[in-house]
Amino acid sequence: MRMSSLFGSRSGRMAALALAFGLSFCLAVCMHGMSAAAADVRSLEIITKSGVQVFSVELAKTDEERERGLMFRTSLPDGQGMIFDFSPEQNVSMWMKNTLIPLDMIFVRADGRILRIAENTKTQSEEIIPSGGPVRAVLEVIAGTAKKYGIAAGDRVAYAPIFRGR
Repeated sequence: MRMSSLFGSRSGRMAALALAFGLSFCLAVCMHGMSAAAADVRSLEIITKSGVQVFSVELAKTDEERERGLMFRTSLPDGQGMIFDFSPEQNVSMWMKNTLIPLDMIFVRADGRILRIAENTKTQSEEIIPSGGPVRAVLEVIAGTAKKYGIAAGDRVAYAPIFRGR
């Protein structure tokens, strides 16, 4: 069958539209995957009483990146996370809307010290999770991380893009 006759009929045009929609959808999914893969991922250290814990984290520094955060992701490996830069230091509130995996939220002051930790946050919740005081950043890691590594308020976070010279 010639292409002109295939797309010349009503059913042919519908097939062409379905194909175009399918290709657009696939492209969008691939582009989302590429943007996540192309994210700025760097090492972050948390200095605890029991030693140094190293994480690979994505940096969310724009309003759009902070708004999306870890929404819609179905997994987060141990040792990985996302850090939200809220420069300058300020009171912040987080939530778990459209977040499918439970997280520990680590609220960090401008001097790199952990102010507080919200452990095992409830997935897909619009409940407000306050920082409890002015913070420069919030680190999100898979739930149970703080307990597993003994991370506590007062511990120090070292992450060059935010906490320079600390």
